[in-house]
Amino acid sequence: MDFTPLKTLSLSLQTLVERKLWAKVLVGMFMGALVGLFLSSKISHFPTEYGVVISNWLSVPGKLFLKMIQMIMMPLIFVSIITGIVNSPVEELKKIGGFIIFYFFLSTIISVFIGVGTSLLINPGGMFPEDNQYARQTVKNQIYSQGDFVNLPEYMMEILPGNPLASMVSGELLSVVVFTFIIGISITQLKDQYKQPIILFSSSIQQICITVVKWAMRLVPYAVFGLMTNLVYSTGTETLKGLAIYLETVFVAFLFMVMVYSILLLISGRNPLVFFKKSKEVLLLAFSTTSSAAVMPLSIQTAQEKLKISKHISNLIIPLGTTINMDGTAIYQCVSTVFIAQVCGLNLDVSTLLFIVITITLASIGTPGIPGAGIVVLASTLEGMGIPTAALVLIVGLERILGMFRTMVNVIGDLTACVIFEKFT
Repeated sequence: MDFTPLKTLSLSLQTLVERKLWAKVLVGMFMGALVGLFLSSKISHFPTEYGVVISNWLSVPGKLFLKMIQMIMMPLIFVSIITGIVNSPVEELKKIGGFIIFYFFLSTIISVFIGVGTSLLINPGGMFPEDNQYARQTVKNQIYSQGDFVNLPEYMMEILPGNPLASMVSGELLSVVVFTFIIGISITQLKDQYKQPIILFSSSIQQICITVVKWAMRLVPYAVFGLMTNLVYSTGTETLKGLAIYLETVFVAFLFMVMVYSILLLISGRNPLVFFKKSKEVLLLAFSTTSSAAVMPLSIQTAQEKLKISKHISNLIIPLGTTINMDGTAIYQCVSTVFIAQVCGLNLDVSTLLFIVITITLASIGTPGIPGAGIVVLASTLEGMGIPTAALVLIVGLERILGMFRTMVNVIGDLTACVIFEKFT
């Protein structure tokens, strides 16, 4: 029997896995699902006492990954928002800055509502059994424990923290974000001699946090394998069905946002098909790197040379957009938050949905444009809702794949903003 084709396939797969993290994640996810099915006594009749021990030990790398993310999330969000605010080009912002900030904020709001609306419409968390292991855990909604619309003003006043350090320790993300915004804006009012040391310190802390995130991302393939094994072992094939609907929900939300961009391009007198054709190189690079910050130079070049955007527009909007215009990230975080909340059986009333909208709108503004940063903000959002961070196991295996698509959406949003401001300013 000739095994040459099989050997060739094996070598090709090995080469792909060695070079691409996303390929390692896919292989880890697939192998984890197979091992989880094999260990499940419901499917393979594997001895239960051994299955529990093996699945728990295999989940150790995943638990370590989640701990590292949980450890670094508050410092990273705090310094990223401050760095993004103080590094904005102040002189240019004084001219058209108000319109740009308003546009980015409105765009983020639209993406957040698209994410929440699509999730509520499709209900991806409904595919999981009601008695799954996460729904059985006690979920404490710290912000809106028994909230309703009548008491909403009282809860809104709690957004401004009386004790910022206590808010950081307890994981109250929305309060931390509001406090950080106030600090960041106040820093811009300082003289350079006082401002520069703070900027340098914040940038240094941000780089340290990013380094830790990169270390954590190296664990992802092993984390995905172990966590997927444990998850499938515990819940069976219902997990795979639920994840498929979750993926579908995210992609549908992304498609809706691209349609919004296309409408804006038409209003600006641009053909969307021509726009995407001219932008394909930077979009493919964004897809492969999952980092809008990494492709920023090419984004500027594409805007100036292929889309014919003036330098003063592109040099202002793209760097600023890379920092605060994260529509794809906002959609991903909204869908993921609602999905996990549905799986955990959390009551998504008006106040809870409002918390999700406000938190992700503000938090996405400070999300660094690097791989893995989205999961950090998502973890802190879940903590703010009282959902155990361990529930991230449901989607951490798909983080890298979805990161490719949401980065493309982020870059499309920045280039679309350039077109709009070139037309109307």
